[in-house]
Amino acid sequence: MSETIPKPALSLRERFAIYIDLTRFNRPVGSYLLLWPTLCALWIAAEGIPDTKLIIIFVLGVFLTRSAGCVINDFADRKIDAHVKRTSQRPLATGRISSKEALTLFAVLMLIAFSLVLFTNKMTILMSFGGLFLASLYPFMKRHTHLPQVVLGAAFGWAIPMAFTAVNESIPTIAWLIYIAKILWTVAYDTMYAMVDRDDDLKIGVKSTAILFGDLDKVIIGTLQLLTLIIFLLVGQQLNFSWSFYLGLAIAAILFIYQQFLIKDREREPCFKAFLNNHYAGLALFAGIFLHYMTL
Repeated sequence: MSETIPKPALSLRERFAIYIDLTRFNRPVGSYLLLWPTLCALWIAAEGIPDTKLIIIFVLGVFLTRSAGCVINDFADRKIDAHVKRTSQRPLATGRISSKEALTLFAVLMLIAFSLVLFTNKMTILMSFGGLFLASLYPFMKRHTHLPQVVLGAAFGWAIPMAFTAVNESIPTIAWLIYIAKILWTVAYDTMYAMVDRDDDLKIGVKSTAILFGDLDKVIIGTLQLLTLIIFLLVGQQLNFSWSFYLGLAIAAILFIYQQFLIKDREREPCFKAFLNNHYAGLALFAGIFLHYMTL
């Protein structure tokens, strides 16, 4: 009769390395994709002079909530990640961490993020519950709809109206325009991300916009990118932005064209590279807004 050999206890260093892997702290591009639009909103809401306290709260909040989102996403996908080439070595897929421990880590990260929000105002605190709901909802949507990227966009962009409430306790039309642009943009770049896994997802029954769009994926991504640029152009016109904003917008447009070149053959590595490149498009937009207010 064979005996089950217990797994050796993990050292503190090994456990820390697993947490880093699970939260993607070692791969911050996903956080940058949230950060730049959030900072754009914060600078616009504060007319170029945001309170240092709010900058710290939102920067830390972005990194914490994105990391918590990665944890809950891996928890939701723990039984399917092993069947996807890109995710087969994730901690939950390989059993290096338990589901209970992952959920505890998610709760701790969200509680720390919520504690930061407590230093803002009542309206922003109430808004944060919407962000928690969206962040928790997204990972489970890929089983029920081909549009999980839309839910991800809503979650990724929720810090935008929160930035306005934190500054002015109101959400003007401009805030919602930026929020809509962020949703469209997220669907575009996360479809690129989903194109990397499309073959594996089709085999295991996971849904995504990459599957839904089919052969029209590149056209629809391009359309979403164009709509994103048009909305930001309207924002710039309504706020009477100077040349620096339009330069940043032009750079973002050039990067979008470059991304279309990368995804033209729908190959895994170039599609993933196109997804990552959106970080620079976001940086260009924020730099344009930052310079506008700096030169006033």
